[in-house]
Amino acid sequence: MTTDPRAASARPLPGRRAHLPALDGLRGAAVIGVLLFHTGRLDGGFLGVDLFFVLSGYLITGLLLREAAATGRVDLPAFWGRRLRRLLPALALMLACVTLAVRAVGPPGLVRSTLADGPWVQANLANWHLLASSAGYWDRFGADRVFGHLWSIAVEEQFYLLWPLLVALVALAVGRGNGRGDAAGVPVAALAACLGAASVLAMALLADPADPTRAYTGTDTRAFSLLLGALAAAPPVRDRLARLVERNPRAAAAATAASAAAIAALWLLADGSDSFWLYRGGLLAHALACALLIGLLAHAPGGPLSRALACAPLRWTGGISYSLYLWHWPVIVLLSPEATGLSGWWWTAAVCAVSVALAALSTRLVEDPVRYRARWARGRGGAVAVAAVTVALAALWIAVPAPEPPAVDITALD
Repeated sequence: MTTDPRAASARPLPGRRAHLPALDGLRGAAVIGVLLFHTGRLDGGFLGVDLFFVLSGYLITGLLLREAAATGRVDLPAFWGRRLRRLLPALALMLACVTLAVRAVGPPGLVRSTLADGPWVQANLANWHLLASSAGYWDRFGADRVFGHLWSIAVEEQFYLLWPLLVALVALAVGRGNGRGDAAGVPVAALAACLGAASVLAMALLADPADPTRAYTGTDTRAFSLLLGALAAAPPVRDRLARLVERNPRAAAAATAASAAAIAALWLLADGSDSFWLYRGGLLAHALACALLIGLLAHAPGGPLSRALACAPLRWTGGISYSLYLWHWPVIVLLSPEATGLSGWWWTAAVCAVSVALAALSTRLVEDPVRYRARWARGRGGAVAVAAVTVALAALWIAVPAPEPPAVDITALD
């Protein structure tokens, strides 16, 4: 959803690996699953978010380890600068446009929740804010919140802040190594495994059968999906998968098919509101299958599944997946069946079409120009731009008037 294995900046990074079209397609499949879930067409489609988590952990950790292998260090300001250029422009555009649209046509309750949630989304703390203010995750996705889906963006952003710092510290501790990333790779793999195990344990302890919201949206309880992706990118695991593909391609193909089948089965069987087994190993099994699939696809780009995922429609959808994820839920809320008069698959098709159109425009006119061509977005100019966007959004939350809360007739209590 938020990580692109292509160019994160105009200047090539040290040790950058070849682009993998199958992973673009996998991202496209993930966001399609989320769209189908939010339109009521696939109960387990919410697991597409977990696939995004694993893929993000894999790609980000691969970039960090290759930089550490080539230079002996991780340039954290440069990394965070690339993340801001990648994520902030589309997010800021969506936040501003949706807030103004909600103020213009939304009911008072929706306007109040939008203005209350917006600053927390901007601060990348939406998941913790929603935990503090919402009764339950599975009840949250109604007509009263347009930013409820951004809890997952907050989890990823918090990971992007903390995990690179840990990898950078490991790189400094072990030095440059042999130029292949092995020196930092082994301790990074151990760190990812230990932190991932702690996250799984936290989910098991905090999951409440009556309301698993805390376990589902907490950064600590969801980090294991990102960390399993990181583990798959670390040399101890990455090299073993590469040897499996090279020495026993039939076994690798069977493992690829089995992991894909397991993911598909979980998407078909899971029901977020009633499948408590997800918090007792189901989400872990899904993340493990995703990590195995991603690792194998990365080393077997010519396999049947890789070729299927690399088809043009899935790759194109993967290319706009970040903006599509940002826009789809506000579109669903604002263009509800009641507002449009549509129902069934006609409504699903309509909201998907509008979401895709907005995402394509955002990607083409905002994301890609800032990420690939805007020299002003780097260095001091980029810092000034981030500060300006931050101030502008903060001013928006203050300037947009909130409706008066509904009056309570206390005489009716007599």
